[in-house]
Amino acid sequence: MTSPAHSADEAEKGILEHVSSLATLDTLSSGGSVKDVSHKVLERVPSETSTLQAHSPDPGSSKEVVISKPPPPPSPPKPARRKVSKWILFQLWFNTYRKFYTLTVTLNVVGLVLAATGVWNYPRHYTSAFILGNLQTALLVRNELFGRFLYLFVNTLFAKWTPLPFRLACTSVLQHLGGIHSGCATSGFMWLIFRVVINFLNHKNTHDAVLAMGVATNLAIAISILSAFPWVRNTHHNVFERHHRFIGWLGLICTWVFIVLGDTYDFDTHTWNPNGVHLIKQQDFWFAVMMTFLILWPWLTIRSVKVDVEIPSPKVAVLRFERGMQQGLLARISRSSIMEYHAFGTISEGVNAKHHYLICGVQGDFTKGLIKNPPTHIWTRQLKFAGVSNTSTLYKRGIRVCTGTGLGAALSTCLQSPNWYLIWIGSDQEKTFGPTIAGLIHDNLEGRVTLWDSKQRGGRPDTMQLIKEVYESWNAEIVFITSNWIGNKEMMEGCKEAGIPAFGTLWDF
Repeated sequence: MTSPAHSADEAEKGILEHVSSLATLDTLSSGGSVKDVSHKVLERVPSETSTLQAHSPDPGSSKEVVISKPPPPPSPPKPARRKVSKWILFQLWFNTYRKFYTLTVTLNVVGLVLAATGVWNYPRHYTSAFILGNLQTALLVRNELFGRFLYLFVNTLFAKWTPLPFRLACTSVLQHLGGIHSGCATSGFMWLIFRVVINFLNHKNTHDAVLAMGVATNLAIAISILSAFPWVRNTHHNVFERHHRFIGWLGLICTWVFIVLGDTYDFDTHTWNPNGVHLIKQQDFWFAVMMTFLILWPWLTIRSVKVDVEIPSPKVAVLRFERGMQQGLLARISRSSIMEYHAFGTISEGVNAKHHYLICGVQGDFTKGLIKNPPTHIWTRQLKFAGVSNTSTLYKRGIRVCTGTGLGAALSTCLQSPNWYLIWIGSDQEKTFGPTIAGLIHDNLEGRVTLWDSKQRGGRPDTMQLIKEVYESWNAEIVFITSNWIGNKEMMEGCKEAGIPAFGTLWDF
């Protein structure tokens, strides 16, 4: 997969703006601790403070929050780009996603070669099982219900007591399930081509309708796969969504027709045998039933729900919904019931809270519309899907690093667990994100948060120095990073060099 352009609306990605000038934390450079840093950010300094009204999540209550404004230091010279060894770059590139993809495709290619050369005859007679088995697995690992079950299973059985390498492996597997999704979809497509080629080689004994539907199914699945390439998905979201979803649905319909025609046509007598009992005894029929369920189920949970929109600045809309949420979940929302869904991290103080929030950075037409024409109701899937932060339960202590609107995917983890430390780097955070978000942070995270305002301090901090200091003083086991593509790359490379276990933002999913 190639490095994509920056996507506008994905919850795990943070802001797109990357400030190149870096400012080193004064406290760190003078030998102070990280707690000193967080206290300096939060302490009251009468001559250097700004006041904002931080609204509590409960309507009607408010409290004054004071955030210090230290005088901006002179911007330091831009540091030389750190050289990273090729081995580290390779390890980060060949991540678990690509390992899953490589393993899945390799196993299927071996099977295809054995079948094509006549060494293994089973796939030649039951090719549909390999086609639909792969496609069903691709759908299964992307299904919200199955994903939530996997996260619940791992978090319940293996939290904290198992060896750290095992827990890190669990997080890596869950985060990179997309490799299985892509690998199985590609493999299913290859087996489908194999089946169609066999049908055409044996065209004298195959009905024209079966041949035609085989070609139509191939085309539909090919378009659906091509539209999901990262450079399409991340730069042309609506193109990806229309083709991957609607052509994918067309592919499912074509698959059903292909199965019914293939299973009811007698290749020996060249006659049709529309026997329902015979049809339901075929394994490909039940594969198709399961595929249909996996596709339809999430859409049965969509609802139009009430939403309150707070617009603290022209750059951000904060959406408030009823009911609390567990940490580490992401919500898909849309103005339409079936089109243009966008994912954002949910912010909530817990499952018993009255509300949960989404931070929507204004970066595309959809998010711009939230500010220009704030909705009173919005479509969402009631069944939320789990992100990598959901595995924070596995670890004894951890650090959540985020930039800009990436706070939306990070804040709940720190709000709901006293064992997690938040590092939030952004520009003019008070004015940009408003009193609701400020209130959540200052009411819950005192002593375990570092807020770095790059506008006030003249640039971004030395992020790796900051992460290392917090990692040691907080006695953390893991670092989760939510940032733009450049920031994520720099921090992941730095953590890998320093031997700090870290998981960053994904674009190949």
